[in-house]
Amino acid sequence: MSVSEALVRAVAAAEAPRVAVVRGGRVTAFDGTTLEAIGIDAVVGGRALVGPRGQAAEIIGFRDGRALLMGLSSLAAVTPGAAVVADGVAADVGVGEALLGRVIDGLGRPLDGLGPVRARARRPLVGAPVPPGARARVKLPLATGVRAIDGLLTLGRGQRVGIMAGTGVGKSVLLGQIARWAVADVVVMALIGERGREISDFVETELSGPARGRTVTVAVPAGEAPLLRVRGAERAFAIAEHFRDEGRHVLLILDSLSRVVHGAREVALARGENAGGRGYPPSAMALIAALAERAGGVKAVKGVRGGAITAIMTVLAEADDGGDAVVDAARGVLDGHILLSRKLAGRGGFPAVDLSASASRVMGDVVGPAHLAAAARFRRLNALIEDNRDLVLMGAYAPGSDPELDAALALAPRLEAFRCQARGAQAHWHETETGLLALTGAGEGA
Repeated sequence: MSVSEALVRAVAAAEAPRVAVVRGGRVTAFDGTTLEAIGIDAVVGGRALVGPRGQAAEIIGFRDGRALLMGLSSLAAVTPGAAVVADGVAADVGVGEALLGRVIDGLGRPLDGLGPVRARARRPLVGAPVPPGARARVKLPLATGVRAIDGLLTLGRGQRVGIMAGTGVGKSVLLGQIARWAVADVVVMALIGERGREISDFVETELSGPARGRTVTVAVPAGEAPLLRVRGAERAFAIAEHFRDEGRHVLLILDSLSRVVHGAREVALARGENAGGRGYPPSAMALIAALAERAGGVKAVKGVRGGAITAIMTVLAEADDGGDAVVDAARGVLDGHILLSRKLAGRGGFPAVDLSASASRVMGDVVGPAHLAAAARFRRLNALIEDNRDLVLMGAYAPGSDPELDAALALAPRLEAFRCQARGAQAHWHETETGLLALTGAGEGA
């Protein structure tokens, strides 16, 4: 056999390596926020890699045959005609015990320098809300360790409550106290839209000690992409749902709901959705109810463990004037609201809970009649003092004119001492309830 024949046979026998075919597209427009591409085969919610650096983006819609994408981080150095390659669908997230004690970002990447998170289970990013028939009633109280809440605005396991607060009124300190002291199996802390320094300070100071080991922290700093704020909140809820389905009680703290909705508004406007009332597109406002309905308790039936998610979401509000669309929508969806007052904070009364403007819709279902009556009397006395504060300070009130106000003024120092609480002083449930009954005299007739 000649050399030529041997070469022909060798070539015929050789098997060419298979090359994977990757279908991609090209960038046709980019305005700094939204990117348009043609030739990409993907669905809404699908992920894509843009340009030679493989920057992560997500498909948010389509327009005139072109895909609309938003970056999951700040998109930089994007050139006309840059390659866009589909990278699957972000349909699930990593969940499980490996997340406890860790700090991750909105995409599940570690931020604490402790190496990769080796989650062994996966769960849908956007979970389905619990059907009404499968929801458990809120019947058990949730002890938070904060006297003003446990005694006067008692929360229940599976409740959804909003903390309405402006800046500089002690919101972060209050959240830290609840995260450290609340009676829960797992705490999921979602810090969305906060400054990077505040995130690190919160984790190192407010979540120090034993509380860190039971806490999963999802952090999306203010400088991240608007879409990542939404995905970070959804990831936190997915993690909480995993632990709830294992039969555990999960405390989920979202700080803040307002910044998540603001991120959703930017995404909706970028894909061409019309702005609705007060500048918020319908899909952005619908996100409030969608997130709230993912929380709550599940009935324990055959094959299903009865866990619960108690959700505490902060809402940015400077005053209780009903002027903010997110505040108004949150009030209509949540099972209660706690307003932090700048006036009380200015007087040094922390936590600065405005009792007259706050309410827990489940308190009557989780505490006894004596406790409920004592809290109502405390709030009534407190309201009398606040309503007549200026009159008393000016000396225009004559003692004896109103016996109820006289009683309130006599108890004023003790009422204030009960409502206020030092940053590191945990209030135990039994002591709070006993002290409230003794202070208001409700325990005498119980």
